[in-house]
Amino acid sequence: MKLLNKVAVVTGAGRGIGRESARLFAREGAKLVLASRTQSELETLAKELLDYHDADALVFPCDVTKSSEVKALMEKTVETFGRIDILLNAAGVGYLKPVTELSVEEFDEMIDVNLKGTFYASKFAAEVMAKQKSGHIINLPGILGKAVMRMSSGYSASKYGVTGLSKAMTQDLMRDGVKITLLHFGGVDTSFWDKITMRVQRDKMLTVQQAAEMVLLSATQPSHLVLGELVLQPESHQL
Repeated sequence: MKLLNKVAVVTGAGRGIGRESARLFAREGAKLVLASRTQSELETLAKELLDYHDADALVFPCDVTKSSEVKALMEKTVETFGRIDILLNAAGVGYLKPVTELSVEEFDEMIDVNLKGTFYASKFAAEVMAKQKSGHIINLPGILGKAVMRMSSGYSASKYGVTGLSKAMTQDLMRDGVKITLLHFGGVDTSFWDKITMRVQRDKMLTVQQAAEMVLLSATQPSHLVLGELVLQPESHQL
């Protein structure tokens, strides 16, 4: 059990990569803090983790666009488990449209959830980790936080922001023992694509399981190593 008694906070834990990563963390012995906006999804997952892995899981409904709620999430984690070892920022939202069709409201939502939400969670978790002199923050800018494609202007803006934020945080926090990992997944078959109108081949995308396995890989490196940045794409979807 590679994460025995490690405390892992997962935002966006209700579905997708966040949900599957929480399952793998629990399998490896971690204590979980599950955060998303939908409490029912979190409670279902927490019951599953208890039944199948006998894993401690704290359910904490949280909107990552509200800094006060994110701060409370980290405070509750420390109050309950005493520390934060891993933060996985998996909360996200996306719209893929030509810039002329992308609404101001859609752009603002992506900046608020993807960029500002990652900043809030990373900042408040890092404050705890720096005091501990240890911790690991895993961010998911995806391939569109490293390369652009047609109709990705707003989404790429939010995800490039996550990439820049993460690389600068690495410089800020390396002397405090805090590691940062950037995972650039390309084409993961999640509910993200349910409302996307552009034509895609979901059967050729990465599975959620494959993405979560890379999250776990980054979280279980030897203590003197850090998987700083990883790009994983289907051969047919390379950018």
